[in-house]
Amino acid sequence: MTAPGDDVRAVEATLFAADAPMTPAEIADYVGPDVQVERALSMLAEHYAGRGIELVERGKRWHFQTAPDLAHILRRERDEARKLSRAAVETLAIIAYHEPVSRAEIEAIRGVQISKGTLDVLMEAGWVRPAGRREAPGRPLTYATTAGFLAHFGLRSRRDLPGIDDLKAAGLLDPIDAAMGQLELETGADED
Repeated sequence: MTAPGDDVRAVEATLFAADAPMTPAEIADYVGPDVQVERALSMLAEHYAGRGIELVERGKRWHFQTAPDLAHILRRERDEARKLSRAAVETLAIIAYHEPVSRAEIEAIRGVQISKGTLDVLMEAGWVRPAGRREAPGRPLTYATTAGFLAHFGLRSRRDLPGIDDLKAAGLLDPIDAAMGQLELETGADED
């Protein structure tokens, strides 16, 4: 036969290890028929009253819960992984390779307009920040990457970004795009 203290400890251990609230009958199935489950529950509830965790009965089922006045301490914001749109990825790459860069410059490089939402998504992610205004007519706002961008992508600095040869070797550049880029380079050299 177990000592009264052992009964309480057995019920406490059973509830602690349970993944769902338990009825006294379910607890008795674990601790054995000789244990006074109701008495042990009463003693435990009294022992945990006013502490960081409490033993509570809800719907004839018992479980441990965080004290209601401390629940705010345990709340955490959860980051939801969002997949970036193609426009956002292209915009991020342009900013990373050409910073500081204005919206007009991003659009000229991409060949299409970007929505304000695209830049907002990148700024909310903490990867892009406003980098001041260009000394040009209209004083356009420029954008640059952040330390969060470098940390997320495992870069020590922007110098660690892959170059064109690295991107070609990884198969990340379309051969037609690469050929067009080379043709533009050669055409530009001929005009000089």
